[in-house]
Amino acid sequence: MAGDYAPGRTHNARDLAGDIQVPLPMVSKTLKALVRGGLLESQRGIHGGYYLVTDPESITILEIIRALEGEIALTECVDGATPQCCIESSCNTREHWHRISAVVRDALGGITLKDMTGEGLASSCHGQARSTEPCGCRVSSAETLSRTVISEISPEKQKSSSA
Repeated sequence: MAGDYAPGRTHNARDLAGDIQVPLPMVSKTLKALVRGGLLESQRGIHGGYYLVTDPESITILEIIRALEGEIALTECVDGATPQCCIESSCNTREHWHRISAVVRDALGGITLKDMTGEGLASSCHGQARSTEPCGCRVSSAETLSRTVISEISPEKQKSSSA
């Protein structure tokens, strides 16, 4: 979506699934999560589909991950979802985990979707040619899928396919 971004231009889940060779249910689930996260909107009807709510330069990787995975924190005590831990008052590492999580969030918040849809991203993983075998990297499958789905519909992709 980001690769051929045009305000209101829709993409349907079936075509996206075919383009990126990912099962339709997985693509549909990812798209719905991105809608719930406020990054995409859906439109029903004959020309319906999904579209970015704003340009790719305004969407950060932090927002995408939050929409797909929830709040980012390296430990449960840092994300605020866990009630007070039984060792919190004597924990020597909690403050460090807060700082580390903040740095990770800041880094992800400083990278936009447009940054991630550079030339060749959709056909490679870490600079390696795409293969049918998993690359062994530790990027979450949801992040990989969303990045691939979004790169398939990015402005750069549209320009190259219309040329």
